[in-house]
Amino acid sequence: MNNENCGFSTRAIHGSSVKDGNGALITPIYNTSTFIFDSTAQGAARFALEEPGYIYARLGNPTCAALEETFAKLEGGEAALVTVSGMGAITSTIWTCISAGEEIVADKTLYGCTFEFFEHHLSRFGVKVHFIEMTDEAQLRAALSEKTRIVYLETPANPNLKITDIAKTAKIAHDFNPAIKVICDNTFCSPYIQRPLELGADIVVHSATKYINGHGDLLAGFVVSDAETINSIRLIGVKDMTGAFMPANEAYLVSRGLKTLEIRMQRHCSNAMKVAQFLKTSDKIEKVFYPGLEDHEGHDIAEKQMNGIYGGMVSFIVKGGREKAAIVADSVKVATLAVSLGAAETLIEHPASMTHSPYSEEELEAAGIPAGLIRFSVGLENPDDIIADLQQALDKIDV
Repeated sequence: MNNENCGFSTRAIHGSSVKDGNGALITPIYNTSTFIFDSTAQGAARFALEEPGYIYARLGNPTCAALEETFAKLEGGEAALVTVSGMGAITSTIWTCISAGEEIVADKTLYGCTFEFFEHHLSRFGVKVHFIEMTDEAQLRAALSEKTRIVYLETPANPNLKITDIAKTAKIAHDFNPAIKVICDNTFCSPYIQRPLELGADIVVHSATKYINGHGDLLAGFVVSDAETINSIRLIGVKDMTGAFMPANEAYLVSRGLKTLEIRMQRHCSNAMKVAQFLKTSDKIEKVFYPGLEDHEGHDIAEKQMNGIYGGMVSFIVKGGREKAAIVADSVKVATLAVSLGAAETLIEHPASMTHSPYSEEELEAAGIPAGLIRFSVGLENPDDIIADLQQALDKIDV
């Protein structure tokens, strides 16, 4: 079946051409660490990349290959690579694309572990990272130099849901130097909502732990790009540097989760809009961040590049700062106090003390992450129950 022109859910279910030799409907779990060669000549040909085929499970197996093919089609890329986690995807990609003496231009608002990798570890290997306000065209142009190899961003950004214009960012970077790799973390959206490659980005990374899998029961990551770039990341970043290839069991579960991505995202998004609208009415809330709200900074860009749907993440600032935010987070009953996102369960966390703790107080302020900010991953429960839970938690504080 040629499903290139089919709808999203059809491609998510039928996107792989990998067939099991025994006729299994679902690609089986290939729990093997290594693969048999017919001869030394065949083994040599595979190691020399002269013949296709499997060699060793750190490089690929049929379970993972089926998932990679499907996900590449959903993101609009030529090829995809599965990794053991989102950070495995990010670090494997960065190590492939950067060398000592070269530079990265990154948005100042990033997931905490990404920020820590950029700020505190890459510098030990002679890589300079310039953190800028990526939505400011002048700052981006000023930061680019002959040493720039990567422009890196998240949109919506974690945790304040800041929106960056992917197409404009990519054009500025590529006009300066077509060889610059524009890398976009698309975790908060999934390809159902946003496809950065179609907007000019060169590489997309995901924590598939989140919406792609959707069940909060494993760690996984993706990289999607052109086939040559993915081959380089597979053979350099993963094979030789991080070893961060996804095991077959996780690939099987992610493949299962991917088949329901569209219907899950529809519920996440509709629930999140209702939660955001409720929070806007509360006198305990200083500000609500949700790209679907018309007063959200960057709403017009989000409307265009997020296909008119805005994701399942809502963030909000509780009046009274860190102390009051902690009371709200500690008081929920339907929602669960835990990091991560994209699961069926609604999750609540306090970024300044949890996911974004690698930032200093000054860096948090510069990145737009105030002490009273709560990140809320809206799950699949009845929306009235989620809203009632937030209301009773907010009732616990006086402001």
